[in-house]
Amino acid sequence: MDPVTPSIGWGVLHLFYRVDRDRAERDPEAGKRVADAVASLEADGHQVVCMAMLGHKADLGIMALGPDLARLLALQQDLTRAPLNATWSYVSLTESSEYTTTEDDERARLASEDGVTDPAEVEERLTVWRDRMAHYRENRLHPRLPAKRTICFYPMSKRRDGDDNWFSLPYAERKRLMGGHARVGRTYAGRVLQLISGSTGLDDWEWGVTLLADDPAALKEIVYEMRFDEVSARYAEFGPFVTGLVGAPAEILRRVGLTA
Repeated sequence: MDPVTPSIGWGVLHLFYRVDRDRAERDPEAGKRVADAVASLEADGHQVVCMAMLGHKADLGIMALGPDLARLLALQQDLTRAPLNATWSYVSLTESSEYTTTEDDERARLASEDGVTDPAEVEERLTVWRDRMAHYRENRLHPRLPAKRTICFYPMSKRRDGDDNWFSLPYAERKRLMGGHARVGRTYAGRVLQLISGSTGLDDWEWGVTLLADDPAALKEIVYEMRFDEVSARYAEFGPFVTGLVGAPAEILRRVGLTA
C-alpha cells in the first residue's frame, strides 16, 4: 500500500488487546509474532511503546506513531495473526496547539513584564525565543518518546453545553484560558511527558492525551491538579482512562503471558 502521510504531524495509533490464552497455549510462536511486528515497524522509522495494562480493560497495549498511516495499519493487521482479541483502539494525529504564543505576544510580554523595549535587546531576546519555539513545535509534531516506566491514556473533548460552550468563546478568551492550563502542565516538566494528539473527525473524541512518567503517582497528580483549572473544571469532558507498565517488547510480552 502506498504511504499515507499527513501534511502536518504524524499518525498516532493506540491499540488494546486481551490475550486469547487458549490460542496462545497452542501457538508457541505467539509472542514472536507480536515482537516481529513491532521490530518491523521500528525498523521503518516509526516508534512503538509496549505496555502491560493494569486492570481488566485490556492485557496488552501498543502505542505506535510515525509519518505513514498505511504503515500503522500494516502493524494493526500484523497483530491480527497473534492470539489477541482487540478491546479498544484510538486514532489521532500529533499537532501543534493553535494557542501557542506568537512573536507579537512575546514582544508584548518583554515590554510589560521585563521592561525590554530597546530594539536591539528585543531582537536578541526574540532570537532565543524563536529557537525555543521551533524546538517546542518540532517536539509537538514529531515527538521522540523517552523511556518511562508507566503510561496513562485517555481521550477528551471540550464541552458544548449552554453557557459552557468552549467553541462559542472568543479566540482571545480561549487562548487566555489555555495559557493558564499550560502553566499548570509546565510545573510537571521532567516528571511527566505529555503528548496531546488531535482526533477531531478521526475518532469519537477531539483529543487523545498520553502521559508517560516513571512515578505513577505523578500521573495521578497532574490529572488531579488540572481538574481545578477552569479549562478542565468548566469545559472538559473525559473518556475512559487506561494505565499500564511500559517496557521492552520482550519484557511486556512475558508479563502478559506471551513469550517472545
